[in-house]
Amino acid sequence: MLSIKNLHASVENKEILKGLSLSVKPGEIHAIMGPNGSGKSTLAYSLMGHPAYSVTSSKLRVTSLKLDGKDLLKLDTTKRAKLGLFLAFQSPIAVPGVSVGKFLRHVYKTKIQKRTQDFQEAIAINKRIDKLAETLSIKPELLKRSLNEGFSGGERKKIETLQMLFLLPKYAILDEVDTGLDVDALRVVAKGIKQLVEKGSGVIIITHYNRLLKHVKPDKVHVMLNGKIVKSGEANLAKEIEKSGYLKFKN
Repeated sequence: MLSIKNLHASVENKEILKGLSLSVKPGEIHAIMGPNGSGKSTLAYSLMGHPAYSVTSSKLRVTSLKLDGKDLLKLDTTKRAKLGLFLAFQSPIAVPGVSVGKFLRHVYKTKIQKRTQDFQEAIAINKRIDKLAETLSIKPELLKRSLNEGFSGGERKKIETLQMLFLLPKYAILDEVDTGLDVDALRVVAKGIKQLVEKGSGVIIITHYNRLLKHVKPDKVHVMLNGKIVKSGEANLAKEIEKSGYLKFKN
């Protein structure tokens, strides 16, 4: 289980998260919805251990962040990733000179802490990448291009979905992954999320809107305002937000 208790986090000495608590079990989908400036992306980066985001704790205000009982606050970003956390960025960066396929193979070796691969293992990995790409309607030539260089927004999100399925993290955090996607790309991302959950992974979807949630039904929906979760409910809460907005939750 991913357990977050009383999380306080600051950026440049400004407190953004103000006592957020959340628990996500394996195989669950949780949607966190809120307006701009509510702290949603800060939550994502704090979970992954981004150095610009400072998690604060004290004797009077104890913060706890654990994955399957292991204290994430003592681990850097790389170790959190190896433990099973994955973050899909709102705007994935380009990596010129490194193909998508090469990047995935390198990440895989890093995950299993193996410097080299034998010939048969390399073939098996390439076949797995190709098969996953096919299920996500990713063209083979895209895998040979430099990671995200010159990619459209939809192509970048598809490639991140491919990374997610290839790595099979215990918990995936998707930071506004639906931003700027057309209907076809949105369906591909939704398909990837469903496949991941079927394999027992937990997913946190951070979003402004209900678009993606029309394709992926969340187990829980949480409303986030001013660095806290102020309301939690079932999937129909997202429809309520779409209809009425966030103003009613500010009181």
